[in-house]
Amino acid sequence: MKRVIAAIALAAALPLSARAENLLQVYRDARAYDAQYAAARYALRAGQEKLPQGKALLLPTIGLSANLTDTRVDLNSDNPAQLPSYTRNFRSDGYTLNLSQPIYRKQNFLQYDEAGYQVKQAEASFGQAAQDLIVRTAQAYFDVLAAQDTLTLVGAQKAAISEQLAQAKRNFEVGTATITDTHEAQARYDLVVAQEIAARNDLDNKKSALQQLTGKEYGHLAPLRKNVKLSPPNPNDAQSWVDLAEKQSYPVQIQQATTEIANLEMKRNAAGHYPTLDLVASYGQTDQTGTALTAVGSNVTQTALGLQLAVPLYQGGAISSREREAAANYDKTRQDLENARRSAALAARQAYLGVVNGVAQVGALEQALVSSQSALDSNKLGYEVGVRINIDVLNAQQQLYSTERDLAVARYNTITTQLKLKAAAGSLREQDLEEVNLALIP
Repeated sequence: MKRVIAAIALAAALPLSARAENLLQVYRDARAYDAQYAAARYALRAGQEKLPQGKALLLPTIGLSANLTDTRVDLNSDNPAQLPSYTRNFRSDGYTLNLSQPIYRKQNFLQYDEAGYQVKQAEASFGQAAQDLIVRTAQAYFDVLAAQDTLTLVGAQKAAISEQLAQAKRNFEVGTATITDTHEAQARYDLVVAQEIAARNDLDNKKSALQQLTGKEYGHLAPLRKNVKLSPPNPNDAQSWVDLAEKQSYPVQIQQATTEIANLEMKRNAAGHYPTLDLVASYGQTDQTGTALTAVGSNVTQTALGLQLAVPLYQGGAISSREREAAANYDKTRQDLENARRSAALAARQAYLGVVNGVAQVGALEQALVSSQSALDSNKLGYEVGVRINIDVLNAQQQLYSTERDLAVARYNTITTQLKLKAAAGSLREQDLEEVNLALIP
């Protein structure tokens, strides 16, 4: 048993001999590399451009046009006495500056309001992506730690079973045990070898998943402190988390903005019946060296200023149809908003229960670990004095290592669920990851 303890201590000390990356550093690597997060960042930039585009509908538009024309006229007269034949070359050039300023366009004002909600929608989507990155990073990080723990425990179990197998063979040789003890130990040893292969493969897969997220391959990750104490949610009340989720979770914020946009779109389509009024102005100048009828040039300057009124009378029923379509879409988004609130409430409630039950499970498994160690010590002592058989010791060893693995996984899952609970309420930030990082061995 002393050899097994020494092997476990050596395995735990090895990762600390080299520089271990902690959770916060891994998250920063993921933030700089993850394509899904980068796509959300660019989507935010694109969404923010909706506001200046909507504002542009309220501002004047100015355009400049220019022309330059060279003309050649060849006139062949049928009666030169009355109209002599001639050839004439002349040039015409000019420019026109046009300005149009909307005075009353109901649709444009509503579309500008829509742009504001489109920006809010983009910001909420980016906030959701930022929360997802935190959760995905923590999940991938602790998945690697869990796989490492499993491989370490399987290795320790293999060493313990190997020692038990050797002892069974010695006892059989001196006649104090039957061949059955040897066969049982050999069967357990063969099984744990297969488990070790599976655990190593699972660790490679978990490391690959983390590498896909961060673009880096880590030699060592900072492990979780063995004596870490997991606290219940704060506030320790499910309804408080549900209320927060229904009010401020990012999926709800996204759908609220979508509903407001649909409402304004309905009003904007109804405004298609309204007249429009614009201020229009133009200034232009044309220079000519002649025309087809005269060789005398001219210089003309034109200035115009006026109001332009447009009244839609009938467009084949298209405007009314778009009104009905927009109204139906608005009703749909209101139902989608209600569904988003219900889904947020369910996610918050489930995450809350997951944290509460996880903390309780960790406490129970910590006590079970103490009991399993006592049971193993008792069975080993009983085997030495002849009141226990080899299979009893093997079962006790199996129970001890299974409890250790379950305890580690329960801790990782509870911490991850705590992050998911805050994400469900829309309050997960990088600072929360920093708090988790303090629970790691530096």
